[in-house]
Amino acid sequence: MSENVMRLRDARISAGLTQNEVSERLGVSQGVISSWETEGFLPRTRQLPLLASVLGCSINDLFVSGKEE
Repeated sequence: MSENVMRLRDARISAGLTQNEVSERLGVSQGVISSWETEGFLPRTRQLPLLASVLGCSINDLFVSGKEE
């Protein structure tokens, strides 16, 4: 199994938001959010500041650090 590089689902749940709520705030489909969370594909770099703002965290918080298992 491949290692995840992002923590989008955890950040979304911590923010108390549904995938649909995040998708509406970002102007993308709910399927896009689902794909990001399962890392089918990842958000573009230019989307990260708004994504972090919507989720109430820093951009760094969206990524798994090398120190985690």
